[in-house]
Amino acid sequence: MPITVTAPEGVLTAAGEREILPRLSAALIEASGATGNSFFTAIVGGTVHVLPNHRIYAGGTNRPVVMVELKLPNIGLASIEEREAFITAAARIVADLCLPGHRPENTWINILNAPDGGWGIGGRQYSGEALVAAAMAATQ
Repeated sequence: MPITVTAPEGVLTAAGEREILPRLSAALIEASGATGNSFFTAIVGGTVHVLPNHRIYAGGTNRPVVMVELKLPNIGLASIEEREAFITAAARIVADLCLPGHRPENTWINILNAPDGGWGIGGRQYSGEALVAAAMAATQ
């Protein structure tokens, strides 16, 4: 489940650049109710993109926006409550890992869901049902 963080240089602390993905991953796993599930944990990952300040825009102007994009299968964070839990946790994580002065309205979080069967790992297509089965097998 890829998480992509895009931030302008100098907005995340040096520790924040290292810690943001592990902390967002843990927040996703918790919001999904999958803490301790080895299959689910193994398929959560992502990238951090730190770009020159002049490459980040919002409203058509240069602005120090930190963007967190989460891509999930159609079954991921299926309820509004689960999505809210992740968004709240992600916003808190970004705030904790940015330099002082980063404004909350400059943190954007986006959750995208792939259609059923539009998810693959290692060349294998997974339906939502197959992902649930694999995750359940990891708990036994």
